[in-house]
Amino acid sequence: MAKKTVFAQLFQLISRYEFNPCVERYRGHHRVRQFSCWDQYIDLCLSVFPWAHFRTTKAAVKAHTLLDLRGSIPTFVALTPAKVHDVLALDWIPLEPGSILSMDRADNDFDRLYRIHQIPAFFVVRAKKNLRDCRCETYRPSDKAAGVRSDQLIRLTGTQTATTYPERLRRISFVDQARDKRFVFLTNHLALPAATIAEIYRQRWQVELFFKWIKQHLKIKSFSGQSANAVKTQIWIAISTYLLLAVAKKEWHLPELSLHTLLHILEVNLFEQRHIKQVVMDALQQNPEPYISNQLNLFDF
Repeated sequence: MAKKTVFAQLFQLISRYEFNPCVERYRGHHRVRQFSCWDQYIDLCLSVFPWAHFRTTKAAVKAHTLLDLRGSIPTFVALTPAKVHDVLALDWIPLEPGSILSMDRADNDFDRLYRIHQIPAFFVVRAKKNLRDCRCETYRPSDKAAGVRSDQLIRLTGTQTATTYPERLRRISFVDQARDKRFVFLTNHLALPAATIAEIYRQRWQVELFFKWIKQHLKIKSFSGQSANAVKTQIWIAISTYLLLAVAKKEWHLPELSLHTLLHILEVNLFEQRHIKQVVMDALQQNPEPYISNQLNLFDF
């Protein structure tokens, strides 16, 4: 009996028992005669493999993403027009009690940050330069060797912020010694060392790396339609293809290699009738993956 192709093996990882109920839930087969939702999904997944050429369009789309840094896996994505501000995503993202959310300085909305605090969950965010506050006490001694210049408890004193966030905050002044650049972080987490708080913020850039990977390697040549649904569908499929590769890497215990390299190997062997693990091993023996460090310098932005 003929072996299954690499492409068929990949899509065996998707449970039809979970896929079909999703189709029924949103009436995906309404008025469909021949080209089923599963067939459309397979066809569009095939279209985002990187032999296509990426082209930007006038219709800009923004993806607000919650990324689990333990595996660089998106756990929540909301697609909106580009004009929707990132801070509004805090109203939609489902947060578990005890989770830690790392955000950019633009997300300094103390009303929403206080809602996170009441879950209770934690946040790490850069302070804006015009922040109005007063120091209550020194929380922990500074550690200049680790880059920590100060670790204090503060209260907000702004006309609105003092009301929207009435409790004390922890303010950490940190210096990236390699670049001699100072950063000020705000957090409601009181247990972790200040250097760990700084490291949590640095890891926020894994989100940028995730989207850079999506844009560079799962390339959309053109959108199949101009409606909001058509654009969102292809973006969702690009993200699900990323997840499919991550699942395949874990499921078959593939060697330590980047998803970029894995995608390239599978792309040129999609219709080979060999097991995916054997295809990857053979490819790596012929062309070992060059060492490219993904490790960013501290606060390298």
